[in-house]
Amino acid sequence: MSVKFEKETVRTAPVPGARKEGIAHELGERLTGGNTAQGYLAAYLQQLQKNPLRTKMLTSGSLAALQELLASWIAKDVSKHGHYFNSRIPKMALYGALVSAPLGHVLISILQRVFSGRTSLRAKILQIIVSNLVVSPIQNTVYLASMAVIAGARQFHQVNATVRAGFMPVMKVSWITSPLALAFAQKFLPEHTWVPFFNIVAFVIGTYINSHTKKKRLQALRRKVRIP
Repeated sequence: MSVKFEKETVRTAPVPGARKEGIAHELGERLTGGNTAQGYLAAYLQQLQKNPLRTKMLTSGSLAALQELLASWIAKDVSKHGHYFNSRIPKMALYGALVSAPLGHVLISILQRVFSGRTSLRAKILQIIVSNLVVSPIQNTVYLASMAVIAGARQFHQVNATVRAGFMPVMKVSWITSPLALAFAQKFLPEHTWVPFFNIVAFVIGTYINSHTKKKRLQALRRKVRIP
């Protein structure tokens, strides 16, 4: 006697949200690379090691332009053409790529070289002090001078006045944020990622300061219009 079993097909009902989780997982793996050497973040870090200066220039230029655009959007600072894109955006991109990135690359490389192999707490604290007393003043002076030129200053006394007026307020912000950022980098980041990390920190702070400045300027203009 033979027994014949019928094949039974079992259909699995789709789990709600599974597709969304799958997409999110795929996107996360694509961005970070997951357990492989693929992904945008992994490719970026690879380029940062192969072509450090070029990668830093592209990163800094993009962030500087985006900072200006985002600050204009936050402050509702519309150009005369009715949109947020203004003439400062390409100028900021050039500043980020051709001035900020090369300067940061050189200064941070020197700082890392001076403290290379020194991992004690005393060395890390000394590195933070040197960064705040030497690196930050140089970067902030160049930043203020560049912003003055972008704003239209063409004579030395105009640039000098901008630097003198803005130096201490900018340094106070640096003295608060720089030690925290550098301590974080010392603890968690490889040295070749320090400059892009500092660029991101500067992007967040710069966007806030830039948007706040734009709002104050717009408020002053509105008050001036209302005065008979």
